[in-house]
Amino acid sequence: MLGGGIAVAHDFGWGLESARTWATDTALPEVRIAGQLLTAPGGYPTASGWAPSDASREVAGPDDASAAVDEQVDAGATFIKVTLNSDAGPVFDDATLGAIVGHAHERHVSVAAHAQGAGQAARAFAAGIDVLAHAPWSERLPDELIAAMAKAMSWVSTLDIHGWGKFNEGFAVANDNVRRFHAAGGRIRYGTDLGNGPLPVGVNERELVALEHAGLEIDALAAAIAPAPASGAFGNRISRISLPRQEDPAHWLAAARLIDHDNLEEHLA
Repeated sequence: MLGGGIAVAHDFGWGLESARTWATDTALPEVRIAGQLLTAPGGYPTASGWAPSDASREVAGPDDASAAVDEQVDAGATFIKVTLNSDAGPVFDDATLGAIVGHAHERHVSVAAHAQGAGQAARAFAAGIDVLAHAPWSERLPDELIAAMAKAMSWVSTLDIHGWGKFNEGFAVANDNVRRFHAAGGRIRYGTDLGNGPLPVGVNERELVALEHAGLEIDALAAAIAPAPASGAFGNRISRISLPRQEDPAHWLAAARLIDHDNLEEHLA
């Protein structure tokens, strides 16, 4: 990933024993983890086939919510991930979901949700979820819901997983939702769901092209892939995009390359 220009990566769920080691691995980008995916008993991804057993943590009910959140945060998670995938199994009831979100916010961490299946994106929004881990593709969201979401949450794009460049029905729905969310002022965050199919290990130009199809122009694309750090300070790894801007924004941004601190002065000269 470093060779592909990725300076910071957010991992949206894996076993704690593995994930907690990534922050100190110099062969990786700066990694921020969610820890285990919090799910309802028997919920996604427990029967998915792709996830090891320790990648998820089943939450029995509202009384178990605080412990589940604390386990992740105390192990180094900087945000929490919940799954609301009614297409694949049980999902949290409102009380449990609300308890998870509430305690995560008490611990000063945000909450992301995998929302899949009819009504799940709306439930995530109603519960106070901060981030949708995927642009909604299960259904076309109503304009009024999109407008409300745009004021309260951000979406991670992951458009390219719907056909990997060969646009399918899921892409069409997600693209339409993203277009309207962006037009309403919602914040789109570049993300690829790396590992889900034939995705490049590095900046994914197809993802950027897909965002262009959804109406994001150069400044919005740049903000999606390289947002200003909240603290005003950059991390240990920095990616550089050569100037001047190119006529093809997606191709230009995909050419990002990592700069190490030893060579930073040379690159800025």
